[in-house]
Amino acid sequence: MAVTDEAIEKIKDMIVSGALRPGDRLPKESELAAELGLSRNSLREAVRALSLIRILDVRQGDGTYVTSLDPQLLLEAMSFVVDFHRDDTVLEFLAVRRILEPAATAMAASRISEQQLDALASQLDALGGAPSVEELVASDLEFHRGIVQSSGNSVLCSLLDGLSGPTTRARIWRGLTQEDAVARTLHEHRAILAALRDRDAEAARSWATVHIASVEQWLRSSL
Repeated sequence: MAVTDEAIEKIKDMIVSGALRPGDRLPKESELAAELGLSRNSLREAVRALSLIRILDVRQGDGTYVTSLDPQLLLEAMSFVVDFHRDDTVLEFLAVRRILEPAATAMAASRISEQQLDALASQLDALGGAPSVEELVASDLEFHRGIVQSSGNSVLCSLLDGLSGPTTRARIWRGLTQEDAVARTLHEHRAILAALRDRDAEAARSWATVHIASVEQWLRSSL
């Protein structure tokens, strides 16, 4: 194991074991290096690596702290990596969304408030009947993000937020090339919203599945 990898593992073990908790300040560099049996250089490299993935927060002049370890914060790194996807993996991202997003939509059926439902309805109304493809896709992202946030599961929300980016180009491409894509998307959004208002988890799940599968099916036939 490389020296830096060993240093990362040792700091990770301290956090996982509870020796370091969210918000805790790490001991001084010299003290921690001696405690872990590491060189100060390898410790410094490990701290730099762990700060990039939001495990540690280096505050100049103050010290190094364990972050909140909140899922949304930790999964930011995944969103960054996902941005490097290849075009030929978009179908795989859609397939994962088709598994996770309907589940999140079903979970939201019992948790989403009337105020949140009204906000989603207002968002759809503001689009009108013939939005541009770019407006529709931007609204689509916000629509689904609002629903998933209401699922009450921050990990699921962060995962789906990271997975939505790679499929954006495909959705714009579909909107520009498939004649009824805009109207179909608006119809499916209304159907999802109606199911949520009815507190019908299975109908919400089904419509969310149809919504994502229609993009997936179109993309498969177009490649």
